[in-house]
Formats: sequence, C-alpha cells, structure tokens
Amino acid sequence: MEWFESVLFVHSPVQAVVVLSVIIAVGLGLGKIHVAGISLGVTWVFFAGIMAGHFGLSIDPAMLSYAESFGLVLFVYELGLKVGPGFFSSFRKGGVRLNLLGLCVVLIGTLMAVLLAGLCKVSMADMVGILSGATTNTPALGAAQQALQQLGVSASGAALSCAVTYPLGVVGVILAIIVVRKLFVKSSDLYAGDHDDANRTYIAAFQIHNPAVFGMPVRNAASLIQPKFVISRLWRAGQVSIPTSDTVLLEGDRLLVVTTEKDVPALTVLFGEQEQTDWNADDIDWNAIDSSLISRHIIVSRPEFNGKRLGSLRLRNSYGINISRVLRAGVTLLATPGLVLQLGDRLTVVGEAKAVENVARLLGNTSAALKDPNLAAIFVGIVLGLLLGSVPLMVPGVSTPVKLGLAGGPIIVGILMGRFGPYCHMVTYTTRSANLMLRGIGLSLYLACLGLDAGAHFLDTILRADGLTWIGLGFVITFVPVVMMAWVAMRWSRLDFGSACGMLCGAMANPMALDYANATIAGDNPAVGYATVYPLAMFSRVVIAQLLVLIFV
Repeated sequence: MEWFESVLFVHSPVQAVVVLSVIIAVGLGLGKIHVAGISLGVTWVFFAGIMAGHFGLSIDPAMLSYAESFGLVLFVYELGLKVGPGFFSSFRKGGVRLNLLGLCVVLIGTLMAVLLAGLCKVSMADMVGILSGATTNTPALGAAQQALQQLGVSASGAALSCAVTYPLGVVGVILAIIVVRKLFVKSSDLYAGDHDDANRTYIAAFQIHNPAVFGMPVRNAASLIQPKFVISRLWRAGQVSIPTSDTVLLEGDRLLVVTTEKDVPALTVLFGEQEQTDWNADDIDWNAIDSSLISRHIIVSRPEFNGKRLGSLRLRNSYGINISRVLRAGVTLLATPGLVLQLGDRLTVVGEAKAVENVARLLGNTSAALKDPNLAAIFVGIVLGLLLGSVPLMVPGVSTPVKLGLAGGPIIVGILMGRFGPYCHMVTYTTRSANLMLRGIGLSLYLACLGLDAGAHFLDTILRADGLTWIGLGFVITFVPVVMMAWVAMRWSRLDFGSACGMLCGAMANPMALDYANATIAGDNPAVGYATVYPLAMFSRVVIAQLLVLIFV
C-alpha cells in the first residue's frame, strides 16, 4: 500500500491533483444535502478542504498557490464575461444606486470593526485580519500584510484571525440572505426585477390619427421624437406588409411597434392612438396573426457577422424582412440600425416564409456551431486581466501602491471583453453551459485550496483564548451590515431581491454566496448586481485595509 500512501501524502503534481479532486468531489457531494430545504452548495468544498487540512493532508505550497490563484481568476473572469453584455445598460438603470448601497455595506462593516477593536481590546493588526475574513476578501488581507511588514509588525496574527473568521464569513452572508428572505421578501417579490424594468422591450399597436404625420415617411416621423422604436408590421386596407424607412404613413394605418414601455406615451402622441390589445403575453402565436407573414428566432452563428452593425447588413431592403428584437445574454434589445451584432444573438425576424429562410441561411442559425467556446479569447482576456490587476495605483495618503489584484483585474476585463469584444471582431461568446462549467471549476479549485490552507491550524487557533472572540466578532461584522443594508435596499431603494442579493454578495466579495443566490433566485439579476458592485467594493476594501493599518497600528 506504499504506492497509495505516496499518492495521497508525498508531494508531487499527481498528489496535488488527487487531493484537490477528492476534496472537490466530497464537497460537491455534501452540497447536494438539504437540511430544512437549505443547502450550502459549493461552499461545502471549503469545509471539506478545512477537514482535509486538519487531518494532515497537504500539497506543495507552490501548487497550492497556483491552483488557488488560477481558480479565482477563472471564476471572476467568466463571471465578468457572462454579465458583460448587459452590464453597462444595468449600470445606467441603477448602477450608481447599487454602488452607493455597496459602499454603505463596506463603511458600516469598517466602522463596526474599529469600534469593536476598541471595545474588545483587539489589536488593529488582528482586527484587519478579522475584517478580511468576515468579508471573505483575501486581497484586502494581502494589502494589510504588506502594510504591516512595511511598519515592521508581524502579520501572522492577521493571517490567523482571517483564517478562523473566513468560514463564518462565507456562511454568514448566506445565512443573512436566508433570514432576509424569510423576514422581508414575499414570493411575488422574487421576480420583481423582471417586471419592473422600464427599459425592457414592449410591444404595442397604434393607429395613425395624427394629421402631423399623414403622408410622412417613417424615417421623417421617427426624427420627430427622441425615443427609438421598430415597426414590425403595417396593416392597411386589410393587407399586411413590412414597412421600410421610406414607407409613407397614411391616416388609418395600424402599426405593430416594438419599443420600451416608458416610451409608449410619446409614441401615442406621435401616431395618434394606442390600441388596447395586450401584445406582450407569453402565449401569443405570432405566426397566426396574419397568413402571409411569419415570425422566427434566428441565431447569429457565422463569425463573419460578429461585430457588424445591424444596419450595415441591409437585410430589410435585400430580403424584405424586419428584425424587431435581439435577445442577448438574457437581455432583450431593440433592433436599431446601430446595434452591433454578437455571435450567439437571437434575432426576432418577421417576413414571408421564404425570405425568413434566406436570412436564416445567411446568418447561420446553427446552434451547434456555438457549442465550442473560443478558448483563445478566454486566455487572452485572463492575461489582460492579470496585467490590469498588477498595475500599481497611487492613493493620496497611502504610501504603498494599491492594486486591483487577481480578482479585480480579471472581472473588469471580463466585463469589457463581454461588452466590447465584438467591436474588435473578437469572438467572446460561450454557451451558458460552458460558462457555468468554467465558473464552477474555478470556484471549486479556489475554495478547495483556501480550505486546505486554513485547515492545518484551524482547530488549534479556535481553541486559543482569542479564537472564539475572533469568530464572534467576525460573524457580527458579516451578518449585521448585510441584514441592515438588505432592508434598506429593498424597502427604501426599492431593489428587487435578486439585485439586492447580488449587491450584497459583491460588497462582501463573496462568490460562494453569489453561487447560492444564483441557485435559488431566477434570472441573472444577482450576477449583474454582483459584477456591478464588486470592482469598486473590492478596491475600497483593499484601500481601507491599508488605511486601518497605517492609522491605528
């Protein structure tokens, strides 16, 4: 059995892979267990790592550092890539508010740490570690350790206090989300974000009764108002047609228009009258509306159209069809001429059957062609993210340059690549399943390494006189700001539960809690909220950790 013992206990590349794989497999298996309907999911990988470290398992330190760093980078980059297409539009709709709420979470936790350090006689060197563990922010711990070393103060206390408070930092946010859901959230509120977005596409029918647009081409009528819209169908004298920008509007014409709900009043003034029929129900059979036109979803799967502006393709003039909407990463966009297409976009095409089929052949419409992710773009993005994270940023009053680090740089580049990559004709599209798998692998590696690293001294530190005090203080710093700001976000700021959870997970730099939120809340609101808040919150915590050391130590 010597070979078996060597595989488990003798440091080697094979041993590192075996140990981490066993930890991840056991943790993910335990994550499927539900108690009172609640499961911690992938967070169990972290606890499995702690148990493995406590019972003597370890891997080569260099391998441990590499696997932990690569897992974190892969997770945050893929997260940024996923939310990138809808990130900036969400920021315009509420990103400033989300970031202000996230900064409030950061400031409340920091003030509590300073007050508790004085009340409980805990040194600031140890309290910075407690704060880093309570907020699951290892970059902040690294920044604090660098500042302590510059002052000639031992950083071992900060590392130990972070290690013992980290588990409850992970679980505390999840528990806070569960408590908030039980106390403050109605079942109808879980989907509020999907229904309250005034910028989502809206379909309405209008009749031309405004003399100001009689005999006017669609192009000229559109220039009279600011809101953008797309006319999907035009009914005139019992006949239906696909209008172009040169189509002349006549009195009594009926138009089916795709716009945003907040712009409907302006369009009613422009055209004259809105019909009362609800065209936004899910059960509408668009192909049964009229006999001559059909509506079909077509996928952009040919790489040569990635980064092309929709208007430059001249599909309406060439094929006699109309594109009313574009579905991208769960976000429905108006099909305006200036919209830049991305691989994987789903276009809603209206026209005669033969013309729609020709457009489908032109754009590809082959989902199988999208199943293989473009790995080159992924690794290029990771390199750019690490370079950005390594750039030293000078902050007034702080002698040590601050860096975005392994987490901040890749998530920012991931967001930028997901949003602007197609403008540079880069294929950044990955299927949902591929994105989820890469994120899951990255997060599992990160948690397994964190747990394995902390497990060796975890129990000994807890049994010390200060250990339980550290754990209690860390849990308070984790739990109280999250519950407090969750109530503020949903009651005062009117955020839906998914966006509030994403904001809180981002402010606490807690990807494990985000994974729990994603698994229990429908839609992408938690991920978008997390990505919106995370960069600024993470950078703020890194700066604050160094400031606490420089001011109070």
